[in-house]
Amino acid sequence: MTKRTLIQNTRKWHRYLGLLLGIQFLLWTIGGLYFSWTNIDEIRGDNLKNETRKLTSLSDFISPSIFLPKLLKDSGSLLSLKLTTVLNEPYYEVVYLFNDDKKVRLIHATSGSLRNVLTKEEAVLLAMEKLNVKANVTKIEFLTETGSHHEYRGRPLPAYAVSFDAPANTTIYVSEAYANVQTFRSNKWRVFDFLWMLHTMDYQERDNFNNWLLRAFSIFGIFTILSGFSLYILTSKKIKSFRKISEA
Repeated sequence: MTKRTLIQNTRKWHRYLGLLLGIQFLLWTIGGLYFSWTNIDEIRGDNLKNETRKLTSLSDFISPSIFLPKLLKDSGSLLSLKLTTVLNEPYYEVVYLFNDDKKVRLIHATSGSLRNVLTKEEAVLLAMEKLNVKANVTKIEFLTETGSHHEYRGRPLPAYAVSFDAPANTTIYVSEAYANVQTFRSNKWRVFDFLWMLHTMDYQERDNFNNWLLRAFSIFGIFTILSGFSLYILTSKKIKSFRKISEA
């Protein structure tokens, strides 16, 4: 292969790879700009969240040994146990496996009674309690399933989606089983999530950095850079002059 043919082939591959990767490189750059120029706390909604109420006294609480044996009978396996509050009332949050299914139960920390399923009205109260600004509720949804692209994906279901207008402009998701606020979602988060999908090139679940499409484009990117270096080396007048001096 002559040098002229090598230069032509390298230039052709560089042009095709550049065309293939150029749009994706632009999307990566736009995403990077948004990620670096936005406040991650505002994207997560941390600026709108009240601090979690802390328990002040444990003196009247019953021992978990009173209710755990009954709750875990018939091969139940305890996963976690913690104290929490639901609408200013103290509860033990018990998470356990039963027949390979995860179960959640809330036991009142002083009476030992099992908490009833969270109602829609209670979900709204929990959302308003967690929100640190005053805003009107615009919409309430009860979710029993979500797709891989839903903004509440991968979190406990069923759940209530409580949407607020200005100045909150956000949707608060409240788990029915855990009786707590799971997450905040705003338009800033939605933009972030869309750009993150384009950044990771995971168009199914959005969070898989090990997908083959991203790996392939990364390899093509390396070839594009190497072909550019090769073109510079093959066509640079300075390198030609240096070679002539070295050969003289």
